Amino acid sequence: MRVVYMGTPDFAVKPLEALISNNYEVVGVFTQPDKPVGRKAVLTPPPVKVVAENNNIPVFQPNSLKNGEGVRILETLKPDVVIVVAYGKILPKDFLEFAKYGCINIHGSILPEYRGAAPIQWSVLDGKEFAGVTSMQMNEGLDTGDILLVEKTKIQENETSGDLYERLTVLGADVLLKTLNAIKNNSLNPQKQDDSKSSYAKMLDKALSKIDWNLSAQEVHNKIRGLDPWPVALTRFDDKNLKLFRSRLLNEEYNKSAGTVIKSKDGIVVVCGDKKAVLITEVQLEGKKRMSASDFSRGANLSDGMIFES
Repeated sequence: MRVVYMGTPDFAVKPLEALISNNYEVVGVFTQPDKPVGRKAVLTPPPVKVVAENNNIPVFQPNSLKNGEGVRILETLKPDVVIVVAYGKILPKDFLEFAKYGCINIHGSILPEYRGAAPIQWSVLDGKEFAGVTSMQMNEGLDTGDILLVEKTKIQENETSGDLYERLTVLGADVLLKTLNAIKNNSLNPQKQDDSKSSYAKMLDKALSKIDWNLSAQEVHNKIRGLDPWPVALTRFDDKNLKLFRSRLLNEEYNKSAGTVIKSKDGIVVVCGDKKAVLITEVQLEGKKRMSASDFSRGANLSDGMIFES
């Protein structure tokens, strides 16, 4: 089976590696153009490009697919199927319909829930019990095509978006291989999506970072782990931003105001709006390095009764 692969970030690496290690004929890889990274703006290739080049697979980085360039490339590659994993561009109709088996997307949610750009993060932010990966026959809509296969996994109580992201990229590779095997065996049973059950997972931005300690402890905990590794939850301490990376829920109740700090050998306890609390375990003060919350607490002379600003 001749495969064209389309993907850009880390999430798309393991599915590509799975195709290569399972001897699929990957005849070409589409990925986003190289971008400047860091303070020195070093031009850096996407992770998928690195894997493709290391395996001598031709790489294509068109700025747009709408001008017919994408189809012209497909005409030279003659794929049986196009696999799309977090590519980052809209595919036009002629591109979607070019290959014998069309374009199949590996999406990091249990569709139809969480269509869009940030399904993994929003599943954590919203406190969902399960996340998953769906393979989907792509159409012109935004993640609206027929569902092919779904694999679910339970989200752990203290799991961050970054943790879940790493697990789902492995699961995505597995779903991809199962989907291609089902195509070979003619055993797929595509299912229409129920649009009434859909939701949109919008892109994250820094405006989400600010913690409101008047929320419940569960909501605060979900936000801290949902925004790790980016854009990261933050509060105000000593007129500076304090980033909050990891937390745990505590069972005790506290008769104190929301945002009240209680020192702990394990980190920083902060009371929330429902009188329950979260234990912050990793932080980074503006201009400083990331560290354990217990080390920060000692070095910053944090004291009981102080209030973190919302």
